[in-house]
Amino acid sequence: MLRGVWRAVVTAHVVAVLGQPVFAGVYLSGDFDGLGMHAAGADVVTSLCLVQLVVAIVVWARLRRSWPFYVTLALAVAETAQYFAGTAGALWLHVPLGVFTIAAVVVLFTAVWLRPLDRREALDRREAVDA
Repeated sequence: MLRGVWRAVVTAHVVAVLGQPVFAGVYLSGDFDGLGMHAAGADVVTSLCLVQLVVAIVVWARLRRSWPFYVTLALAVAETAQYFAGTAGALWLHVPLGVFTIAAVVVLFTAVWLRPLDRREALDRREAVDA
């Protein structure tokens, strides 16, 4: 159950993050409404990251896996800096940090779907393959 919640939150996060450059592109192509969509997307991305942080704490407490927490904490710090750089108009920081954040969330998404959270799950997979 917890692994499913973890995967669902990370999946929602990656979908929201991947929408951000699309919204920025809409704005940069001349549609001023794209800026509002980008700002609303930033609120969604930041909120999902905070939800993901809470779930990562539960994963650490219940499954004794700390890496989801530390990765999500780093993302939360980066996304918060990203958020404030964007609202301040500091594009010199906002754009490269956005590229980093998108790459990091995609790598996390890949790890979450390919890497088991606990040893028992990994052993169950090995036993199923061996049988």
